Amino acid sequence: MTETAFAEALAAFDAALATTTEVEGVWKALQALADVVVGAKLFTVMKLDWANELSGRTYTSHPETYPVSGTKPINRTHWFDTIHVQRQPFVANTIKDIAEVFPDHETIWSLGCGSVLNWPVFVADKLVGTVNMLHEEHYYTPVRVEAARQLSLAAKAAFLAVEHIERR
Repeated sequence: MTETAFAEALAAFDAALATTTEVEGVWKALQALADVVVGAKLFTVMKLDWANELSGRTYTSHPETYPVSGTKPINRTHWFDTIHVQRQPFVANTIKDIAEVFPDHETIWSLGCGSVLNWPVFVADKLVGTVNMLHEEHYYTPVRVEAARQLSLAAKAAFLAVEHIERR
């Protein structure tokens, strides 16, 4: 990724947030930025509902395989400790490592994905969700994970924009 490519992608993200009135438009803009910064074959966003201890998919690049519907209990595994307690991205670079955390690992594998980068999004000292990027095995190298830090502010902005849109 060049500085010019990043600057152009960030400007496009900014323009999308300034003009879109649809939740999906916000997430598509974040996905486009993430594609430039780090890349993903599968891109999803999960929102957390702490009052009910639930998480739910609010966006997906593959709606036929991973639809935006339903919720599931927040699972307090080592994934949760990494994301919520340590406030660090969760990275698994093999399908075996993914299978230890995600029961849908066979579906993930069927999409050609064998690595995952889950980016925690905190706003006002609260974990509001995660941005989830998946790719082929061993894709999320330390260099790519470090590059993904450039998505942190954009992810916060996206969550806040979606909250604003949903209140209208």
